[in-house]
Amino acid sequence: MPCYLLRWLLLGSCILVPWSLSAAPPLTQQKGSEELRRAVDFFRQHVSIQGGYLWRYSADLTLREGEGRASKTTAWVQPPGTPTVGEAFLQIYRNTGDRYYLSAARETAMALVRCQLKSGGWDYRIEFDPDHRKRYSYRLLGENGGSRNTTTLDDNTTQAAVRFLMNIDRQLEFQDEKIHEAARYAFQSLLRAQYPNGGWPQRFSNYPDPDKFPVRKAGYPENWPRTYPGVDYRSFYTFNDNTIADTISLMLDAGEIYSEPTYREAAIRAGDFILLSQMPDPQPAWAQQYNHQGHPAWARKFEPPAVTGGESQGIITTLLMLYRRTGEKKFIEPVPRALAYLKSSLLPDGRLARFYELKTNRPLYFTRDYQLVYHDRDLPTHYGFQVSSRLERISQQYEQLLERGPDKAPPGSPQVQRAQLTPSLRGAAEEVVAALDDRGAWVEEGSLKYQADGDNASRIISCNTFIHNATLLSHFVGARP
Repeated sequence: MPCYLLRWLLLGSCILVPWSLSAAPPLTQQKGSEELRRAVDFFRQHVSIQGGYLWRYSADLTLREGEGRASKTTAWVQPPGTPTVGEAFLQIYRNTGDRYYLSAARETAMALVRCQLKSGGWDYRIEFDPDHRKRYSYRLLGENGGSRNTTTLDDNTTQAAVRFLMNIDRQLEFQDEKIHEAARYAFQSLLRAQYPNGGWPQRFSNYPDPDKFPVRKAGYPENWPRTYPGVDYRSFYTFNDNTIADTISLMLDAGEIYSEPTYREAAIRAGDFILLSQMPDPQPAWAQQYNHQGHPAWARKFEPPAVTGGESQGIITTLLMLYRRTGEKKFIEPVPRALAYLKSSLLPDGRLARFYELKTNRPLYFTRDYQLVYHDRDLPTHYGFQVSSRLERISQQYEQLLERGPDKAPPGSPQVQRAQLTPSLRGAAEEVVAALDDRGAWVEEGSLKYQADGDNASRIISCNTFIHNATLLSHFVGARP
């Protein structure tokens, strides 16, 4: 016997159409609200460690990882970890007006506050086990902290944490003393870590002596080693992984949110560093990192001194953003030369090489055993040695910006824009609700990247999926008819 009954409706004189009496009714906003709460409850109560989050978990939560294996008392700062989940909670609160989600965001903010280093920022991972915490120089531990005190700006790690603290600080009207203090402490540390030329390092545990870092324009070294010299590159002026671009955007926003001119001035000084570090002809673009003499330098064993087709595109976008937000024309003056050079350097397939040899402009590659070569026949698979070209889109943005000019006024507080309750939004919400399991978890096919052979889970819980689905559901819950 079927699990549902059919009723036949007579249409006209001879057409019969089946109709299910048990067809699911449309998802209501009240039901969506209940399911959203169930999903966030599960994440807070079973996935979180004291408000902190990783990247991926096995479906049964016995295995977990960020960019590396992790224990049950470890969380990750590097996106899409703890601050990214916190930002999602904050957005869900704005969409729904339910202060439960603001409390979830604050809980996650406090996880970051407890793990802020004395150097002002955060490591990739944060620890909550009391014994493991003793290894780190966490600010709130005072003299009881350990020696690990390295703030990392790589991969938007510290910047994402500070941005989230800044955003929730504003949402709480700067009245939460602990969050406010942690955010301001982080910004002061970023100011102190900035080099005299305006650049920032990839990582830092102390602050530079200005006398040891003269301001110099970028240039080509007389020669450079063709084999990896094993250099410590962490203090180099670093564009790799958008380190400086992320920090510039953060400081501009902080200047507006806190009405603090020194933050904006720091962003402008960093823009001046971009101008200083543009390579002279014949390659007027940028390197991934520079040593303190202003020369492109080695970083990791697969990142040689070179002009980069990858980060250079992001740097040009940052220059456009600086002009748009400051109105200073100096920031767009280098753009035409850089675009022309990069367009002339396109590979036959329309992409750009990640690395171009200094002066000769020949594409540089590595073999799987990390020998520097001029061909791409034996590339390592963990790194992108050829990147997509965004040059046409960037050129269009440049032309539009020239025509439109800079912003007339700084952006104000985030405005809550309620979505419209459209059939497509309801349908998307119904899909994510249907995908929840009995616990309130979104489980999907996948594997854990960093588990040992035999330990890989075939079904996982992903922070990225939770962020997407919970935010979408909050738009449905808060939508206007």
